[in-house]
Amino acid sequence: MAPAASTAGEPGTILVLADSLSFYGPGGGLAADDGRIWPNLVGADTGRDVELFARIGWTSRDIWWAITQDPRVWAALPKADVVVLAFGGMDSLPSPLPTALREQIRYVRPAALRQKVRDAYGWVQPRLSRAGWPMALPPRVTVDYYEKIRGAIAHLRPGLPILVALPPTHASPYYGHAHPGRVPTSAAIAGWAAEHRLPTVDFYPVTAADFTDSPGEMNPDGIHWGLHTHRAIAALVAPAVTDLLTGQAGSP
Repeated sequence: MAPAASTAGEPGTILVLADSLSFYGPGGGLAADDGRIWPNLVGADTGRDVELFARIGWTSRDIWWAITQDPRVWAALPKADVVVLAFGGMDSLPSPLPTALREQIRYVRPAALRQKVRDAYGWVQPRLSRAGWPMALPPRVTVDYYEKIRGAIAHLRPGLPILVALPPTHASPYYGHAHPGRVPTSAAIAGWAAEHRLPTVDFYPVTAADFTDSPGEMNPDGIHWGLHTHRAIAALVAPAVTDLLTGQAGSP
């Protein structure tokens, strides 16, 4: 049984570990307390406050670094009733140029040279991405990080319920509209979750339909979502969180 997550009968929180799909809307990033993003919609549906930890570009490796290095996560974990792992999409994207190279562009000086490097990267990346390989992280490495994260949570909060989101898709010209890595990554995460008897929700059907049927309502980058997609994802996640909360309440 998990250690007590709240005091005086007060409900705990939903701890969401995610990437920028959790807080970006059609016009860009939104504040973590914005009521329109899916984590907060889930919180409203379940009567729980939400602790969201996410950044643009985060892979499972970045989530691992966050939970081991960010003291805000350490403070949030004891208060959580449920943890939602909503990342992995970035892991599955084609990354023909090293991720480290992209991340270092911001440090190039002077500014004129930095812009030239950024323009060159922006030209090469989508063209090479059509090959679909290499990926940002291979599925086996992604699963290794998921297991490290699960193990760390289980060590600190034995029995704390965990919900796993399977990766969405994209329709981004920045990645050459290519996403062959989604299937092997999703299969690896689903297999790992089944091995540990963790429930899953699949973000792919909702996002694939919305990028096809309502592209004008999505973010122009072809990666992030419109607010209608946030609502649809919340409608998918909230019942699964409720099931975990009910099971937790009924456990001895």
